[in-house]
Amino acid sequence: MSDPSYFSKYKDLAFERTDDGILTLRFQTAGGPIVFTGQTHEDLPKALEEVALDADNRAMILTGSGDVFMDNLDGASLGEIFKPAVWEKIRTEGLTVLQRLLSLPFPVIGVANGPATVHSEYLLLTDIHIASEQAAYGDFPHPAFGITAGDGLQVVWEDAVGTARAKWLLWTGETIDAATAQQWGVVNEVLPHDQAYARGLEIARKLAATPRLYRSLQKQTLNQRLLRRIVEGVPFGMALEGLTAADLAYQQQ
Repeated sequence: MSDPSYFSKYKDLAFERTDDGILTLRFQTAGGPIVFTGQTHEDLPKALEEVALDADNRAMILTGSGDVFMDNLDGASLGEIFKPAVWEKIRTEGLTVLQRLLSLPFPVIGVANGPATVHSEYLLLTDIHIASEQAAYGDFPHPAFGITAGDGLQVVWEDAVGTARAKWLLWTGETIDAATAQQWGVVNEVLPHDQAYARGLEIARKLAATPRLYRSLQKQTLNQRLLRRIVEGVPFGMALEGLTAADLAYQQQ
């Protein structure tokens, strides 16, 4: 059986699937750790839609390449983010990614194979979260660029760790290691680096063996409240993020 067309359609997203239906989505740039770009931002919601519609997928592992989940961003590739029409495209894509991650009709296992200081919320939206002992979590881009963290980080981190810890993390730009993330309740298991993906695959296989309807409806049951918070909080948060993005053009004058 040939691979689905989406396996080779998106250059920053590498796919592979086992015979028993475990799909792995791996962020990558030229086979190595990803440099997240505007194209990645545009492609990810489209890819997740195709993943959701593929009945051969029974569970998914979300991870990065090499020793990094995601820690590098090409801000310029996002385009003229101070223009309303450009930002509205980004805002729509950003909300759609989060909704689709929570709404896939099967369980998603997040495997943090290294630093997750860009879009760490993707991992926090998975159903079970495994971390390599080399993983680290934080928010590098927003404090560095002076743009508010309204694209889901504010909702997902607060939901996971509480208000005080979320504020500390998103204000300071500091990072926490995998052990601290587990202590905070962000991560389910921390394993030696070379065992993290295998553990994720083990869990995914167990969940994929359950009935299809159970997998789909359990997903909806357990994610209902968080999905509602995403839908309520992210459009507003990204509107405020867009205002700070627009302000960058005036700061440079």
